[in-house]
Amino acid sequence: MKLLVLLLFFAFCCTTSPYADSSRMSAHKYTFLSLGDSYTIGESVPEADRWSVQLAGMLRKDGFDIANPDIIARTGWTTDELQEAIKAANNQKTYRLVSLLIGVNNQYRGQSLEKYRKEFTELMQTATRFAGGHKDRVIVLSIPDWGQSPFAANRDRSKIAREIDAFNAVAQEECRKAGIAFVDITPLTRAAAGDPTQFANDGLHYSGKQHRLWAEKVKEEIRK
Repeated sequence: MKLLVLLLFFAFCCTTSPYADSSRMSAHKYTFLSLGDSYTIGESVPEADRWSVQLAGMLRKDGFDIANPDIIARTGWTTDELQEAIKAANNQKTYRLVSLLIGVNNQYRGQSLEKYRKEFTELMQTATRFAGGHKDRVIVLSIPDWGQSPFAANRDRSKIAREIDAFNAVAQEECRKAGIAFVDITPLTRAAAGDPTQFANDGLHYSGKQHRLWAEKVKEEIRK
């Protein structure tokens, strides 16, 4: 069972749709694109519980007429795989809001920080292009610490945390240099340790309850 769950999280391929269709028409004034991996596609949670979908709902309640997000994300993707998928999607639209959350699989596979920095920077440029060149419409989320999940109970959690921190430091530094907002959700994921309601049934991914905390954190940044 543990092997099955591990493959579900970090696999190169997936039997479900790799990303949400980005060609649908929106009846809302503003549009939203969310880029990433399992944390963005919402592995093991209903579509309505995805953090980006919850965020769109929160913003609409506040009077911001934004559609639910188009999503390009898939469980297991690294930075280079996300970039390739974006190219394959051939999405020519521009968006009022673009989010990026990527890197956990780079960390898990033991890829270098140098490789991550290069590919992450390219993804920020791609995200900015989707935002019509407006950097203030792009938001980057930090990498959650999966080492605090029930699944990681028998793993070296301290090592995972150090590596996650190193990848997040790279992302935050590059965001600062580029003038792009960086939202640190990692402490929220670490605070979830020991609370089963914060995790999905697979014991590895996060529940809609935790996703909501991320959405609230991003909403705070948007208000600024």
